[in-house]
Order: sequence, then C-alpha cells, then structure tokens
Amino acid sequence: MREFYPLVWDDRLGAWLVSRYGDVAAALGDPGLVRPRRGLCCWPGEVWCAGPRREVDDEALGVLREVSERTAFVLARRLAQREVADLAEEFCHWLPVGTAATALGLSYAELARGSRAGGRRAGPAASLAVLCADRSALIGKALASLLANLLDRPDEWAAVRDAPGALTAAWRESLRRNPPVHVVLRRAHGDIRIADGTVPAGAAVALLVGAAGRDPDRFAVPDRFDPRRTAPAQLDFGLPDCPAARVAEVQAECAARALCEAMPELRWAEGFRPTETGLLTRAPRTLLVRPA
Repeated sequence: MREFYPLVWDDRLGAWLVSRYGDVAAALGDPGLVRPRRGLCCWPGEVWCAGPRREVDDEALGVLREVSERTAFVLARRLAQREVADLAEEFCHWLPVGTAATALGLSYAELARGSRAGGRRAGPAASLAVLCADRSALIGKALASLLANLLDRPDEWAAVRDAPGALTAAWRESLRRNPPVHVVLRRAHGDIRIADGTVPAGAAVALLVGAAGRDPDRFAVPDRFDPRRTAPAQLDFGLPDCPAARVAEVQAECAARALCEAMPELRWAEGFRPTETGLLTRAPRTLLVRPA
C-alpha cells in the first residue's frame, strides 16, 4: 500500500486508507481533517492529545513523577522474589492505574468506577493524574512493547540499566516500531488533498500509524529496533509538548528505573517469546520473565 496505493478506499472499513509516513504526519496536523463525532471508543488514538495544546506544569509533573517512582518500586519489589512473573499483567497494567489512584487519593475500585471527580487530593498533579487514568490502557500497552523490545535485546537492556539517559531514545524508538495505537480515524471537513489524491468532504480517513512508523522511505531497516535513530517519529502520542506524551514518558522512565534496581538480572522466562495481539491497539498481552 505504501508503495503503490498511498491513498486507497477500503469498502469493509468504509474509509480512505493513508499509509506513508509523510502523508500520515501531515494529515494528523491538517485542520481540515477532524475527529469523528461517533465511534470515539473504537478509535483510541483520538484521545491522546485531543483538544488544544497546553503547557505542562513542571511542578505538577514533578509530583506525578514522585508518585510514579514509588508505585513502580512497590510493584517491582513485589515481583522481584517470584520465580516467574508476568510484567504485562502485573506491572505494566498497574503502574499507570496505581499512579493515578495514589495521586488522586482514590482506591483502585473508585478509579475503575470513574469516580475521579471525587478524589480527596486536588494538588498540582491532579489534572495529570486524571490524564494518566484516562490513558492507562494505552500507557500500559506502550510500556509492555518497550519492555519486550528491550528484553529481546540484552545489550539494549544493559544500556538502559547502566545509562538512564538511554531510556528516552529507546522509548521513542519503541513507539515508532510498536505503537500502542495503529489506526487513527479522521473525517474530511471539506475536499482534502492527501497523497496526490483528493478525499471528498464527509469521507472517513484511516491514518495507518503503524504502517507509517515502518515506512522505509523514512527509516532505514524500519523493522529493526534501533534506539540510535536520529529521525523522530511520534505519530500516536503527539508532539513532545502534548501532556499525554509527557505523562507516558515519565511512566516509562520510572518503570525502567524500578525494574533495573529491583531485578538487575531480569530476563525472559525459559522458552517464552512475546507475541503482539490486536488491530487498532496492539501490544504483547503477556511478558513472562525470570526476575532473579
């Protein structure tokens, strides 16, 4: 599709498909392509940075980071003595949820019921904690993919363990290679030019973020996980100033630091290989490891 059909109509999906990196990146910022009024729950990429951009308060982010660090260390230390643990279910899933609940002063049950407005804490990190709660499923998927990429390559895991600054590049490369959201839906407000073609007004447009992140015209050897790439590619989390992107990256930093400290010899369980599942959202459902 990228090579021969960069803009093509799909009858089953009922949308125009866009798959090249340059076209997807341009379309994500095109004001003529708007979020659809219906079906938002089916297109989770729409919630990452919806609405106007706003500055992220450094104090609020610092408070959220402290809560994230404590939550990550508690989770990691609980798993450290296990013979085998599932990082996807027992760590990646609970880190954003636990961080949000603690920051808001809510129990997990209250958070799950959507009782965020009744939180007992309204400090500077409250709005970011709500953001963390709303995106917890996608943050968990992104964390699972990051850990799968690092543990599959012991040299990269060692680099993150020995040089904490290496985590940022690994995180962004993992988002390129294995984004939690693979498809983002838009609707054309008027006739829109995309990929040397025209999408008629009112038509649905499916931006294939996963395909764009592996476009060989943009990335050399695109299927390879290579944190040393210089070309940025954060299509699904938005630009670096997006609050959701900042919150998710903080969670990744805290996760890696806690696991490296609590489980310095972390490795895959014998015979286990991670497998991604999902179409619109995608990540390994299981990450079986030997903590010690």
